This record gives sequence, C-alpha cells and structure tokens, in this order.
Amino acid sequence: MCAASASDTTSGSGTSRSEDSEWDELVNAGRTFLLECAKLGKLTSYTELNVTLARQTGCRAFDFERADERAAMGHLLGLIVERDQEIAPSDPPVMLSALVNYLGANDAGSGFYQLAKELQLLPKSASAEEKFGFWVKQVKRLYERHGADPAVA
Repeated sequence: MCAASASDTTSGSGTSRSEDSEWDELVNAGRTFLLECAKLGKLTSYTELNVTLARQTGCRAFDFERADERAAMGHLLGLIVERDQEIAPSDPPVMLSALVNYLGANDAGSGFYQLAKELQLLPKSASAEEKFGFWVKQVKRLYERHGADPAVA
C-alpha cells in the first residue's frame, strides 16, 4: 500500500509521486479499473478514476486544483496506455485512456489527443472533427475488444 503524502518529492518525470513502486501500483490499479469500465461499456471521469485509485491503492488522491497534479494524472494515463500495449498489444493500438472524460463532457481530454499524435495514431494537424471521430472509434474498439454488450457500445 502507498504511504505517499502531499510532500512527495518530484521524480525525473516531473511529477510529484515519490517512487517507481507507487507509479507501478497506480498503473496496475488504473489499468484494472479501465478494463472493467471497457467490459461494462461505460466511460468514467477523471474524478471517478482518482477516487477509485486512492481507495484501491491507499495512495493519496491527485489534487486537481494544482497544475502539476493534473499533469501527473495525464502522465499516469499515458503509462496505463503503455502498459496495456505491453500486456495486450493490438494493431492498430487502442488507448484505454479514451474511457476517461471530464465530468459533464462527452469527449477525451487534450492529453489523450496529444498522446495519440505521439503514437502516430492521429495526424498532428487533425481537426476537431477528426479528433472526435478518432475518440469515438477508440471507445467502440475498446468496448468490442473487452466484450461490452453491443447495445451499450
């Protein structure tokens, strides 16, 4: 279990989590939670993911009032996508982070699209319409891949 506190030191990644073991624990718990969401054919919010991670790991929750903590959550989602591709590669890749939205929004966050560009899954010059279409396809593919009821997807 994590014993992290708000006074954690900054790691080489520029985030405020103290140890690689804590990141590993958060990645594993986050991936498990997002896989469950995919199986259920549901989206989640950053807030729900944050609460779930804190409850399941004992790590302190991310403080979304702080820019560095919001960036750390984005970093975590990138690590979850990486880990998922290592464990269960797909071609073309699916991004589990597609299932995470802002509360009250029907779209992924900007970090999702930035990572998709870095992974060369989305053109760097993608329009808002292309980004939204890419996100919808990612969500549908995740639901299909993980057995969500087609009526939900």
